[in-house]
This record gives sequence, C-alpha cells and structure tokens, in this order.
Amino acid sequence: LVQLVESGGGSVQAGGSLRLACAASGYTYNYNCMGWFRHAPGKERETVATIYTGSGSTYYADSVKGRFAISRDNAKNTVYLQMNAMKLEDTAMYYCARGRFQLGLGCPRIWDQYNYWGQGTQVTVSS
Repeated sequence: LVQLVESGGGSVQAGGSLRLACAASGYTYNYNCMGWFRHAPGKERETVATIYTGSGSTYYADSVKGRFAISRDNAKNTVYLQMNAMKLEDTAMYYCARGRFQLGLGCPRIWDQYNYWGQGTQVTVSS
C-alpha cells in the first residue's frame, strides 16, 4: 500500500520559514517523481515544485522560485520543501504526491499526472 504522509505545516508570519516533509512507504522509493502541490480556497490546485528522486533534478513554479527549495533524503524515503520568505499568497493546503518519470520528458509538471497523494498539511501565512 503506497502511503505518503506530510508533516510540518502550521502558521507563520510573512517573511518567515517553514519546512514540510513527506514520508513515503509501500513502494520502491527510488527513481520516482515526487512533487509538492498546493490548493487554496477559490483557486485551482497548482504545482509548487517537483524532484526526481534518482538524479535530484528539480522544477519550481515561478511563484516560488528563489524562495522555496525541494530536496530528498533517499535513505529516509522522504522529500522536503523548505519555504523561506513566505508571503500571504503561500497560504494553502500543501500536498505531496508521487508520479512516474517519463523518459525524455522528465517529471510531470502538471498535478493531474501524479497518481498517489498524501492527506495534505495546512500552511497559513499571516501579516
């Protein structure tokens, strides 16, 4: 049974930092695409960042580039999202998900290409 469990959400003031973690189990962790996505009320779900657990290759949405960093610890089957210089518009439910690496294309950048999802963790940024 594939399980993805997020942790690390909470409340933070604008300009502050949080680190999210996603612990994976129930499948062969290596050589998969892992992504962080967020969904705010009244907005569409959006891709935040993705990482290929094999090479560590990453992708970031323009809205978080330079502020967020995705990383992985393959020994712990865990993917992280370090969020710095947070803004009010970062407030959302954050999800991690697993997708399939596509030869020649890399990791999908669209959330609906990811087929296993965690339960989400709430992040709230206040002024």
